[in-house]
Amino acid sequence: MRDVNVVPHQGDWKTKFKKEKRSLSNLLPDATIHHIGSTSVPGLAAKPIIDILIEVPGLESIDDRIKEFNQLDFVGKGENGIPNRRFFYKGEGNDRAVHLHIFPYGIQHVIRHLAFRDYLREHDGEARRYGELKSSLAKKFPHDIEGYIHGKDQFVKDLERKALNWYEKNKRAGK
Repeated sequence: MRDVNVVPHQGDWKTKFKKEKRSLSNLLPDATIHHIGSTSVPGLAAKPIIDILIEVPGLESIDDRIKEFNQLDFVGKGENGIPNRRFFYKGEGNDRAVHLHIFPYGIQHVIRHLAFRDYLREHDGEARRYGELKSSLAKKFPHDIEGYIHGKDQFVKDLERKALNWYEKNKRAGK
């Protein structure tokens, strides 16, 4: 069981992402690698786990490289509840450090994650409210990750809806 630990934004999260990206780029040269999640939004409080989204031509190549991911200290969990995804993590328990979310190029899950990240980067007020919610839930549920996730579920769904609408509007406007 992992504790719920939300901390103020850390300047080294971007550096940690870049380090992981270098080793993953060597393993997956045909991939596009994105920093997502709260650690990718400057100023946003977050659990100190670097979320990485990787777009690949197909998941078969990922399934064939499980041992290579293991050599980079990643543990594979298959789809882990989301179709067309491969999920890996690095670090056990409270030492969890990285989550990898690997999808085929351009599917809706990719768009959703990138729109959510970009929306929060552009809307400081929304990011601040989200960070405050996460911090308060972490205090309320310090040893209950499910309670924490459930507590922010509706807020996240509302943010995702706003983010996707914002993304589509900007895409149509050519931004």
